[in-house]
Amino acid sequence: MRHVGDDNDVYLFGLLFYDLVFTGLPKPPTPGEELWTGGMASGPGGIANFAVALARLGIRPVLAAAFGDDAHGTLCWDFLADEGVDLTCSQRFADWATPVTVALSYDDDRALITHGTPPPTLHTTTQESMPSTKASIVHLDPVADISVLDLPGLVFADVGWDPTQQWRPELLRQLEHCHAFMPNEVEAMAYTRTETPRNALKKLADVVPIAVVTRGARGALAVDKLTGEHAEVDGINVDCVDSTGAGDVFGAAFVHATLTGMPLRERLQFANKAAAISVQRPGGATAAPTLPEIVGTVLA
Repeated sequence: MRHVGDDNDVYLFGLLFYDLVFTGLPKPPTPGEELWTGGMASGPGGIANFAVALARLGIRPVLAAAFGDDAHGTLCWDFLADEGVDLTCSQRFADWATPVTVALSYDDDRALITHGTPPPTLHTTTQESMPSTKASIVHLDPVADISVLDLPGLVFADVGWDPTQQWRPELLRQLEHCHAFMPNEVEAMAYTRTETPRNALKKLADVVPIAVVTRGARGALAVDKLTGEHAEVDGINVDCVDSTGAGDVFGAAFVHATLTGMPLRERLQFANKAAAISVQRPGGATAAPTLPEIVGTVLA
């Protein structure tokens, strides 16, 4: 029998959303305009993208997230349970609504609109109740500090969009306790106050053992100070339907590749391929590929 905390589990902590994604839009809507589109997906998003992507790669995720005791929370909870995500450390709250994000996808990009309030505190985030896992994945909060000191195993971190547009450099102090940091190029340059992804990578490599900067369709670059490796991979040319959650799918695949001992370049290639498969279909968690899909799919 398996238990929470087996060595091949990964603990995840972060914000969960119910995602509603519209794809195939010819352009952003303008005030007073109604656009129709034939493409749509819905399901759990945020940290749940990581959880589903890991589960489909054969790693059991142990998710600590807040769910509202509402219809959206129930849909997310049931979807994740069906995917094999361990929800022992998650909680449902009767007087709090699950945040909802609407993603509008057009021209290989997307805009996001989110409705919600900060989640209640999880009782399972205390040190006494923390499971023992090989690794952890955490969404760092760009506004409020999140302690990563007590997270189990190797800590892989990423960060979301900063609604204040301040991009506080103090956030980088948390990386001293992380194993890896995986921001996109906009986030990396903003937090390091640099003007190129490579310069941002250099600064991040000064504070975290493994620094990765993702560049969407332009690929990714990384430094692993533990092995002395530097690597850069180009993007994969595919028809992008929806990029929602692609960075999370990349991150989950990179964690999987790291835990299985791949060299840095192969880790980037594996993660890049997973993300390239995911953008060819709508949705975030719903678009995450399985391990056989990644291994068996040939992309230019």
